[in-house]
Amino acid sequence: MIPVNVKVLDRPGPPDGPLEVKGVTAEKCYLHWSHPSHDGGASISHYIIEKRETSRLSWTVVEPKIQAISYKITKLLPGNEYIFRVTAVNKYGIGESLESEPVIARNPFTTPSAPSTPEPSAITRDSIVLTWERPEHNGGAELEGYILEKRDKDGIRWTKCNKKRLSDLRFRCTGLTEGHSYEFRISAENAAGVGKPSAPTGYIKACDAIYPPGPPNNAKVTGHSSTTVSLSWSRPIYDGGAQISGYVVERKEATDDEWITCTPPSGVQATQYTVKHLKENAEYNFRIFAFNCEGVGEHLDLPGSVIAAEKLEAPEIELDADLRKMVNVRASATLRLFVTIRGKPEPEVRWSKADGTLNERAQIEVTSSYTMLVIENVDRFDTGKYVLTLENLSGSKSAFINVRVLDSPSTPTNLVVKDVKRTSVSLSWEPPLIDGGAKISHYIVEQREQKRMAFTSVCLPASTDQVKVAEAPLPPGKVVLVDVTRHTVTLSWEKPDHDGGSKITNFIVEMQPKGDDKWTVCSEVKALEATIGGLTSGEEYSFRVFAVNDKGKSDAKPLATPVVVKDITPEVSWKKDGQVLKQTTRVNVLTSKTSSKIIIKEATKEDKGNYEITLTNSLATKTAVVHVVILDKPGPPSNIRMDEVSADFITLSWDPPTYSGGCQINNYVVEKRDTTTTSWQIVSATVARTSIKVARLTQGTEYQFRIAAENRYGKSSAIDSAPVVAQYPFEPPGPPTNVHVSHATKYGMLVVWGRPASDGGSPVIGYHIECKDQSSILWTKVNRGLLAENQFKMTGIEEGLMYQFRVYAENIAGIGPCTKASDPVAARDPCESPRNLRVTNITRTSVSLFWDKPEYDGGVKITGYIVERKELPDGRWLKCNFTNLQDTYFDVTGLTEDVQYDFHVIAKNSAELLSAPSESTGPVTVKDDVDPPTIIMEDKFRQLVVVKAGEIIQIDAEITGRPLPVVSWSKDGKEIEAKARCEITSTNFATTLIVRDAIRRDSGQYVLTLHNVAGTSPPPKLGVTDVTKESVSLAWAKPEHDGGSRITGYLVEALEKGQEKWVKCGVTKFIHLTVSGLRENAEYFFRVRAENHAGFSDIKEMITPVVVKDQLGKLQIRLIRFNNVIKSPEIDMKNYPHNTVYVRAGSTLKCEIPLTGRPLPKVTLSKDDVLLKSTMRFNSEVTPDSIKIILHHHCSLEGAKVRWWQPCVWLPSPDERQEQHPLAESQQNGDSCYTLKGLQHQCWTYL
Repeated sequence: MIPVNVKVLDRPGPPDGPLEVKGVTAEKCYLHWSHPSHDGGASISHYIIEKRETSRLSWTVVEPKIQAISYKITKLLPGNEYIFRVTAVNKYGIGESLESEPVIARNPFTTPSAPSTPEPSAITRDSIVLTWERPEHNGGAELEGYILEKRDKDGIRWTKCNKKRLSDLRFRCTGLTEGHSYEFRISAENAAGVGKPSAPTGYIKACDAIYPPGPPNNAKVTGHSSTTVSLSWSRPIYDGGAQISGYVVERKEATDDEWITCTPPSGVQATQYTVKHLKENAEYNFRIFAFNCEGVGEHLDLPGSVIAAEKLEAPEIELDADLRKMVNVRASATLRLFVTIRGKPEPEVRWSKADGTLNERAQIEVTSSYTMLVIENVDRFDTGKYVLTLENLSGSKSAFINVRVLDSPSTPTNLVVKDVKRTSVSLSWEPPLIDGGAKISHYIVEQREQKRMAFTSVCLPASTDQVKVAEAPLPPGKVVLVDVTRHTVTLSWEKPDHDGGSKITNFIVEMQPKGDDKWTVCSEVKALEATIGGLTSGEEYSFRVFAVNDKGKSDAKPLATPVVVKDITPEVSWKKDGQVLKQTTRVNVLTSKTSSKIIIKEATKEDKGNYEITLTNSLATKTAVVHVVILDKPGPPSNIRMDEVSADFITLSWDPPTYSGGCQINNYVVEKRDTTTTSWQIVSATVARTSIKVARLTQGTEYQFRIAAENRYGKSSAIDSAPVVAQYPFEPPGPPTNVHVSHATKYGMLVVWGRPASDGGSPVIGYHIECKDQSSILWTKVNRGLLAENQFKMTGIEEGLMYQFRVYAENIAGIGPCTKASDPVAARDPCESPRNLRVTNITRTSVSLFWDKPEYDGGVKITGYIVERKELPDGRWLKCNFTNLQDTYFDVTGLTEDVQYDFHVIAKNSAELLSAPSESTGPVTVKDDVDPPTIIMEDKFRQLVVVKAGEIIQIDAEITGRPLPVVSWSKDGKEIEAKARCEITSTNFATTLIVRDAIRRDSGQYVLTLHNVAGTSPPPKLGVTDVTKESVSLAWAKPEHDGGSRITGYLVEALEKGQEKWVKCGVTKFIHLTVSGLRENAEYFFRVRAENHAGFSDIKEMITPVVVKDQLGKLQIRLIRFNNVIKSPEIDMKNYPHNTVYVRAGSTLKCEIPLTGRPLPKVTLSKDDVLLKSTMRFNSEVTPDSIKIILHHHCSLEGAKVRWWQPCVWLPSPDERQEQHPLAESQQNGDSCYTLKGLQHQCWTYL
């Protein structure tokens, strides 16, 4: 058998599935697949990825060429459903595709719920701090932050308070307008977006709350004496919202309870105070109050108690930097040593001289703060060390000052004559005790014969050694072994006691090995130390040293003991700041067998740092560090900065010197100069901090500053700043925003505006406002002073004219550009807003609205209304009616089901002025909504109502229900129809039953019934609405669920107490029924069942029985008839508000005023207390129901008050006198008569 391998070259198969879709969000997802099982005989070059929405048939290429087997797909549309497919490609073509399951592009999380309502705190005139709690649900994703919004009470839009996303649960909202009221709400945000906002806060007014201040801080005692105590403190952290007016200090003795005020009645302004007139050695307590305009705040107790006694302070001496060095003064000059001293009690001062007595010419001045030593005309004998000593009860302190007087030297001492020969003599002497402040340059030797008086010079003064001693020097001093190694020995010695009168030229070191008698020279040196090398390790050597001068070699000075050469001392090396220390003529390292030292002559600040010594031998290595501080003048400051530049001041700051001189910086010296000059002026020489405000500069001038640091050793070099011009760093502000008239009347207008978008870099200090008539081109300024608020009330305007306004903002740099002119506004009274806006009906696409006319129309006729709606929560107000709407009701159509809306209405009058929007309806959800009808009646109608025969029966009730219910009135179970005496008036929200000229048969029970699809009312549950001696009226609520079929009726059954069988009372379609034919005083139980096409519901049964008898409280009309009916006169002025009628001059006045009274009252009219009579222009007519008044061609002079009254006299029969009537009995001319108590007086005014 021969195997044959066949390979078919073709397009690849589909990728191995499944095609996994992972990490799905609203905008992206990730695809994963495997390589195809069949590659078609060639390697897969790449894959093609496509997508399509399930609602479409076409595929869209996402990536045409990808070699990986996973891919991130972006730019998906949230909420759409997608299918993806992947196709493999080789060099033979495109293979079959692998499709995924449908996937919906949506986040695995939702927006968070609403946080809690923000809680305000720390309210000021321009800011409020708000805090809130996290949402109960984060939507499945971590919260990214919060968005805080505010809304002005006068505005309608919500605006953001935070520019950046908030991560904290607290935020300080700034930029508020003082006096305005705001409400706030907060929303949480996660990866899914911003969630629902919280419920808004109540309106919060931005204003400063002023309280008494808090207690002062950091109270301490700064000093005390036998009668005084000095206190200091700092300002309170909390000033109560007002400026601190002053401070009050109180004291009391430690054994007393009464506090005594120490400060003046007005307090003190400073934060320090000295309490005087205290008892010596008495113990006191102190406390301090701060007060502002609101009152005195909490007190701060001074810790502990204070004893009024002299304060003990050890003496202190402060030497100036110059006094710490050698003080040089020329001969014949004056020496002044000024020293600052301290100490309590005042120390005793003593000046002395260390090496002698103080000169009698010395003058000493002593005060409590300084002492000064003065010596005039000094000479060489004043050179020396002067000691200052201070002493008091706390101790003593001394300091010395070295003084050198620059003068000729004093006489040499110890002149000795020796070696006297015939032709020569040897002289020797010691240098003078006082060198006159300079090195001795040479000596002058003179001689004289005994017989002569004059001295003659022996030799010239050019040589420093005029007389030489002609002998060898004495041997060197003690020889000391300094160091020994395995091959070297280091020796040192002292100078000879006498050099033989000639300078030592060198020293000779000789050595002798042990066992050898020969001394050999091993070293010749000029120094007092020598290292001998080339020795044999382990051998023992002896050493000796000779001193050599011009006359020869001294005797030998041997080392006390022989030396064994071996390695016993380590090698020593020094480093400075990590670098090998270099030895110079100024820096030397001296190392002995037991020590190593560095000698630095004339140290400078460059010598400061860390010095590291390292010892090394064959056994180990040891290291130690020495930190060296050089006390000197500090280095210069660095990095001068201009923190704030203004027209008259500049604030500077700088960095301290990198080198402080080894001690604390005492102060800084700041100087300035005009760049046009070269002279510097000191600004301040006592600046303690690294910043200063340089004031009193000239605007527009260029300045340069320089700064030097100073410590107790002196002042550093100065550093110069860059030139800077004294000018404001800001510009005038931009124009204010949104200038408009928020309120206008015929007497004035309120103009408001917003802050400028740019304040020019400086806060706005006020505004200017101008106005003009629309037809004019001349603008007039209307404000006298600068306006601090963002509003202005304009008065003195002319009614009917159109006005425009513009506003300028001003800051410290000047007045900025003006705004654009505001829209023209007429000077007329605005009409008021519509009233009582109500929703009368709601369907799934519409809302029916009803409202009342404005109470005031602005003096002109209302011509129409504008209805606006807003989709909640973030919609904007949109107009609903596009034609003029004159009715007070409107159906808003075209709404979206299950969406919440808000509605309001705006009135418009013939002057084209719009009213403010009415109060909104609140959230209204658009859906088929039904509310059961309800009835609201006054309490008097729920009790027995008594009406006299002949009067009017009027029953009023407010009604509600959606849809609007059908109203029906019934009496004693029979529906009432409108007849001659009966009148039924019903509106959308009220119904009234009126029965005129009541008679006896009008007595009875009146029932008001409302019907709509939601049911019948009242009551909501099974209950009794009325009980008589033979009947019971029942009412119940409609079932919450109708079982999916319409309710067809209700079955009512009764059970007499003591019986076992329920008796059917009736079936009704309504939710009320009157059961009659019951036994009086019997007790009954009742139950009700609802019925639909599927059958009866469960039973609703009463728990307690009902007693059948007459009950109090039912609505019943009872008429009381008299043989002769009387009624007190009444005038109905409800159609004339304030009893006033307005009529234009020249027109005819016609009015009809309803009145009642039986018998018909007598009517008398008067004007200004003068009775009116009928004329050609004036007449009146009285009817049983009203009085009609007609006045033709009325003129303005006839405006007056008209008073009229209705006296009524009635003669009743003797039998009727027993009835109680609101009448008072009186006797007149012997006849009995009854007159009404208190005649009615009405006032009627017309123009």
